[in-house]
Amino acid sequence: MKPVQYAYCMMGMLKREWLRFWQQRSRFFSALVRPLLWLVVFAAGFRAVLGVSIIPPYSTYITYETYIAPGLCGMIILFNSMQGALSMVYDRELGSMRVLLTSPLPRPFLLVTKLLATATVSLAQVYLFLLIARMLDVSPPNLGYLAALPALLVTSLMLGALGLLIATWIKQLENFAGVMNFVIFPMFFLSSALYPLWRMQDASRWLYWLCQFNPFTHAVEAIRFSLYLQVDLLAFAVTTVTAIVLVTLATTGFRPQRTRVMAG
Repeated sequence: MKPVQYAYCMMGMLKREWLRFWQQRSRFFSALVRPLLWLVVFAAGFRAVLGVSIIPPYSTYITYETYIAPGLCGMIILFNSMQGALSMVYDRELGSMRVLLTSPLPRPFLLVTKLLATATVSLAQVYLFLLIARMLDVSPPNLGYLAALPALLVTSLMLGALGLLIATWIKQLENFAGVMNFVIFPMFFLSSALYPLWRMQDASRWLYWLCQFNPFTHAVEAIRFSLYLQVDLLAFAVTTVTAIVLVTLATTGFRPQRTRVMAG
């Protein structure tokens, strides 16, 4: 196969994903309303309960909105990745995924391209959220938006691969919503997206270690540090390794013949 054929396939997958996203405008608005609601309401509740707007023991310039904004970026990617996995289950039931995989291009390349296409949609949503968040006093350094791009991309690939891996084993479309909630909420709440881990450690030692073993925690930390022009090599390394492992498992284990089991 020639490189131009690989490029043509990638552009086709990107176009398909963006057309689907554009046709589902409610998905676009919900992806923005959800984190903005958390940013405004949760931060206000935090100040009402604790009477402070900073996150000790960090420096005084960090407001709670500033702290949770990277975690909400992770939330956007997490929900969009699960939505992308849902579309994979839907495509498999309709048979369009089988048609795609009849391409002479290698199956891992096709699936990784699908993950990259989903990641571009997630990144667009994240940067639009950060643009709106500037109006709410979430103003990282301008260079931080560019510095956070690698962490955001690796996080998108990691979570997209996780969704694809789940979609591989879901046989019925109706079951996916329950499984998706079972994955989303523990990953999000057992992380440092909304509160520092030292607070979790004060509250519960075993919950703290669950947060530490949660790869989403490290993804959020990688985004948070890079967005404010700092480096957390451990967080970025854990996120990258997890992404590689999940992408490998998802692309090698995907079977389009796992279709819906009809009742009766």
